[in-house]
Amino acid sequence: MQSLWWVWIAAGLGLAILEVLVPGFLFAGFAVGAVITGAVIGLGIPGAGWLAASPVNALVVFAVISVVAWLVMRSVMGVRKGQMKRIDHDINEN
Repeated sequence: MQSLWWVWIAAGLGLAILEVLVPGFLFAGFAVGAVITGAVIGLGIPGAGWLAASPVNALVVFAVISVVAWLVMRSVMGVRKGQMKRIDHDINEN
């Protein structure tokens, strides 16, 4: 599993390209999570040997990093103004 660090990086780059093609922030967090997971496995950071030991460990770390990255990007970039219009009256009530 240690030799598959490049698969995580390639998946992250693929998700980043998909993010450019699809409107909204759907794949950005997943792309960041995949690239960071691949970098940690590939660089062999001390104390992260358990990450490459099992695919389940790598998937859990990927999921956590993806959610955190998505939440950070959502808070930094925010929701576009006017994205949702709320109508609280009926035009036929006059």
